[in-house]
Amino acid sequence: MAKTKILFVTHEMSPFLELSKISEITRQLPQAMQEKGYEIRILMPRFGNINERRNRLHEVIRLSGMNIVVDNNDNPLIIKVASIPAARMQVYFLDNEEYFQRKHVFCDECGKFFEDNNERTVFFCKGALETVKKLGWAPDVVHCHGWMSALIPAYVKTAYKDDPTFKDAKVIYSLYKEDFNFSLGENFAEIARTGNMTAADVAAYGTGDYAGLYQGALAYSDAVVLTGDEVDEQLLNIVKTSEIPAFEVESNAEFENYCNLYEQFSSVELETELEA
Repeated sequence: MAKTKILFVTHEMSPFLELSKISEITRQLPQAMQEKGYEIRILMPRFGNINERRNRLHEVIRLSGMNIVVDNNDNPLIIKVASIPAARMQVYFLDNEEYFQRKHVFCDECGKFFEDNNERTVFFCKGALETVKKLGWAPDVVHCHGWMSALIPAYVKTAYKDDPTFKDAKVIYSLYKEDFNFSLGENFAEIARTGNMTAADVAAYGTGDYAGLYQGALAYSDAVVLTGDEVDEQLLNIVKTSEIPAFEVESNAEFENYCNLYEQFSSVELETELEA
């Protein structure tokens, strides 16, 4: 029987970048799933404060060389890879000099939110899916972590829904208590569109503020995971009103719960576990 294939998309992962609890979960969960027999791939941005020499990143020539269109501009995508020997895992990094080669991640040294974070988000989400296509690897499950991956569910279910790589993929979105008090701008939904997507396809994202990002992501997700670190009440209300199947995970050690969730995609209908 073929292994279930799980794609993890995140903007942070230990030991490469540690901003929040997301980095801990995205380090441990893929390894646990791989040890249980799943086939996994991990993608994240190569932010400028990720040390290439210390983490032994090197370019994957066969995957690099694509251009990702953002707001009608072509942006070169460079793919790099690093290994975690103790876990026998590889992590693919999406790089672009203009978007990611900075000393800071989302805000400058004064704490000001980068004005082009909207474009950086679109570039990362588009680039992630194009990279997976180029890998020739069709995931059964796409598991998204962190606000920067919020466009992935919409892309998978609209622009890429007929693509052989993603047409059968299910999307899971993990919600965390994230420190995000910004907006990606009035034109975020417009520049987020790709392929044959319409304005209606991205309307739920609004200006890409705290609620809009997750509301858009959950509108296209097949299930949501609620981590045990005090998910915001506003987000819980979005989950409840969207009627999306929800699963609560109290600790990182509950990897069996993730296995059960992944397996339900290939066996039985998902059932909502979150109380109304």
